[in-house]
Amino acid sequence: MAVNDSNKLADAENPAVTKFCGDSDSEVDFAGRANWLRAAVLGANDGLVSTASLMLGVSAVKHDVRAMVVSGFAGLLAGACSMAIGEYVSVCSQRDVELAQLDRDGKRGGEEERALPSPVQAAAASALAFSVGALLPLLAAGFIVSYRLRVAVVVAVATMALAAFGCVGAVLGRAPLAKSCARVVVGGLAAMGVTFGLMRLFRATL
Repeated sequence: MAVNDSNKLADAENPAVTKFCGDSDSEVDFAGRANWLRAAVLGANDGLVSTASLMLGVSAVKHDVRAMVVSGFAGLLAGACSMAIGEYVSVCSQRDVELAQLDRDGKRGGEEERALPSPVQAAAASALAFSVGALLPLLAAGFIVSYRLRVAVVVAVATMALAAFGCVGAVLGRAPLAKSCARVVVGGLAAMGVTFGLMRLFRATL
C-alpha cells in the first residue's frame, strides 16, 4: 500500500512526465500520419478544385462539351507535372539539408540516411493524388451534352468529393469533422465560383 501511495504521489507531482511517456507512441504516429496525409488528401483536393474551376471557367465562355473536357484534361496533365516537379524539388532540398547534418554528425550510411524520404516516390505520389482528384470532374462532364446539366453535375460531384476529402482528413487526423468538411467545401466552391464568375464577365465583354 505504501508503494502504491508513493507512486500516486509521484504521478501527481509530475503529470507532464507521466502523460508524455504514455502519449509518445501516439505523437510519433500523428507525425507520420501527417506526412502522407498532406500529399494524398491535399494533392487530390488540389486536382479536383483546380480542374473543376478550369472546366467551369472555360464553360462560362464556350458551352461546347469538347472544349470543357479538353481544358480539364490539359489541366490534369499540367497540374500533375507541376505537383510532381514541385514535390521532387522540395523533398530533394529537405534531403540535402538532412544529409549535410548527418555528415556533420558522422552518421552517413546508417539507419538515419536510409529513413530519409525518397524524392521520386514523393513526386509520384503527388502526381497520382492530383490526377485522381482531377479525374472526377472530367468523368462527370465527359458524357453530358446539355450545358446546364453538365455544369450542375460538375459542381455537385466536386462538392461531394470535397466533402469526402474533408471527412477523410478529419477522421485520420482526429480533427473536428464538421469544421474540416465545411472548410474544404466552402473553399473549393469559392474557387469555382470566382473562376466561373470572372470568366462570365470576360465573355460579356467580347
